[in-house]
Amino acid sequence: MHGANEYDVVVAGAGVAGLSAALVLGRSGRRTLVLDGGEPRNAPSPAVHGFFSRDGIPPAELLRIGREQLVPYPDVRLLRSRALDAKGEDGAFEVVLEDGAEVRARKILLASGVVDELPDVPGFRELWGQGVYHCPYCHGWEVRDRPLAVLAAGEEALHRVPLIRNWSRDLVLCSDGPLGLDETGRRKLEALGAGIREQKISSLEGGDGKLRSMVFEDGSRLAREALFFMPEQRQRSELAEALGCRLIEGEFYRTIAGDPASKETSVPGVYAAGDAACPKQSAILAAASGANAAYAVNHALSIEDAEVLYTARSEPEGSGA
Repeated sequence: MHGANEYDVVVAGAGVAGLSAALVLGRSGRRTLVLDGGEPRNAPSPAVHGFFSRDGIPPAELLRIGREQLVPYPDVRLLRSRALDAKGEDGAFEVVLEDGAEVRARKILLASGVVDELPDVPGFRELWGQGVYHCPYCHGWEVRDRPLAVLAAGEEALHRVPLIRNWSRDLVLCSDGPLGLDETGRRKLEALGAGIREQKISSLEGGDGKLRSMVFEDGSRLAREALFFMPEQRQRSELAEALGCRLIEGEFYRTIAGDPASKETSVPGVYAAGDAACPKQSAILAAASGANAAYAVNHALSIEDAEVLYTARSEPEGSGA
């Protein structure tokens, strides 16, 4: 029997990864607490794309459906709160919520995502997700064959320009300062037909959620209809560090290290899914990783439950007297 504040699993995060995991856990009869810490990273975007059967759905609507589909499973509780701290070991974790309450869990699933660290450039934040994008798989089709720009420098530019070129050949690379490439690198960009602008960017101009032009510090303008940029990121939650999970220094942010198959982190009993644990970021990949982690969590719990029964059955009668 579980106490009021005792769970099989605490899922930190109620984006697509967390809700996907909760669905699997609910259908497995696992007492699960899902902590909803607020808007997901893709909240500014008008639509989720590339999500099988839901292409073009608004992010908020996708989450609404996800929450609605948890209703039939009485073992799943959704709580509007964040986890501020966690400690313990496999089978006996304690999680502190933002109101000071403490809950206990046998397993923890980290699915709180990441935060984009956007440049301090006027217009950038206002246009993020609606004219300024990080993912061409999510937004490239909608701006195909339009005048596009890529914000990158150095070796990153040699990776991003060929990728974005797949959606439009009218492409300009903006490095916001020195390009950081030798002549060989420049020739590669020229072979792709990409223009190069090395001036510092002073602002972005747009309206109605659309980019119209990039303004440079020398006063010049570049008319563009979309800008692709991969920002630096940070973990939304500090739980991974509080629990002692190993983090991997990635190109853009510190990823929670975990087993690719089970999604279990370096700390036994702690799992991670979604953007927090995978540099390949999209809603459908996050949902898949959440489900995958939940399979592994339920499997581990099932084995542990069985071991308790095996042990109890194997003890000689009267041994506890």
